[in-house]
Amino acid sequence: MRVLSFALCLFGSLSLLATTSLHSEPVKIRNAFAVPVANWAPMLEAKKDLAKHWGQSYVMEAVRYQGTPPMITALANNELEIANLAYSTLGLAIQNAGLEDLRIVADEFQDGVPGYYSSEFFVGKDSGINSIKDLKGKVLAINASGSGIDIGMKVVLKKNGLEDKRDFTVIEAPFPTMPAILSEKKADLVPGVMPFSLNPVLKQNGKVLFEQKDGLGRSQFIFWVMRKSFIDQHRAAVVDFMEDVLRIERWYLDPKNHDEVAKIASSFLKVPPERFDWLFTKQDYYRDPNGLPDLAALQRNVDAAADLGVFKPGLIVSKYADLSIVKEAAARLK
Repeated sequence: MRVLSFALCLFGSLSLLATTSLHSEPVKIRNAFAVPVANWAPMLEAKKDLAKHWGQSYVMEAVRYQGTPPMITALANNELEIANLAYSTLGLAIQNAGLEDLRIVADEFQDGVPGYYSSEFFVGKDSGINSIKDLKGKVLAINASGSGIDIGMKVVLKKNGLEDKRDFTVIEAPFPTMPAILSEKKADLVPGVMPFSLNPVLKQNGKVLFEQKDGLGRSQFIFWVMRKSFIDQHRAAVVDFMEDVLRIERWYLDPKNHDEVAKIASSFLKVPPERFDWLFTKQDYYRDPNGLPDLAALQRNVDAAADLGVFKPGLIVSKYADLSIVKEAAARLK
């Protein structure tokens, strides 16, 4: 009988240990990105030595996508915990994919903030195109249909009387190929986003016709979204993660660390570090040091996308925002 009791106690203890071990496993957070260096995810991985909770309450994995639209499918299939959505894809995720539990949780970067960079659109220097109206009948390149850069371009064109499909043709191509596409005259206009807008070939053969801010003004170009179901289940780990995110992001934004930042960026894009003098300066997009997105700008941007027929009008941005996580994380760092 004593042997049986001992065995039962031992079994119970082992079961308890197994359960405890199971629950102490770090929460996996898959974080999407489209452009290395411009997006935070790979940069966070590169400096995870600054994190206090990484590997304890959570682990993060950077996952690359061509643009923001494919991230919606990944969110819907629970293949992704954080997506970098654009103002142009928020409505698609909620209305088309039915992700009503989507929540905006943090800033990624903002375009057209006074004194900071705004995405540029290039035409060939020898193209004879000197005004936006000259784009009528031309071929325009974008990275992905429905992306922020696509809608930003079409808003500018619409303000100048040019309608999609009626007045111009759009083709899709990856950002790194845009300089060649313009040089080889496969398209008459290509977008330039950081860091690809600094490509020497693009600078040599192209000229800036307009910027995204000409259509949208200040825009909450890219922001982080998560599903409420995941937040509710793992809130403590998510706040730990966001605390580490802000800690690492502030390190990158600190000018005294710029030399090391340039070396990290160089390792991703395989170009000399001295070509990153612009990174995380006013020559770059604006990034909020507290991780707070500009919801007022985002509402204006969403309304502009709806006006183009990207999704139905009437989307209320604040209904899908939960900034309590990033605010709690920022409070820990004070």
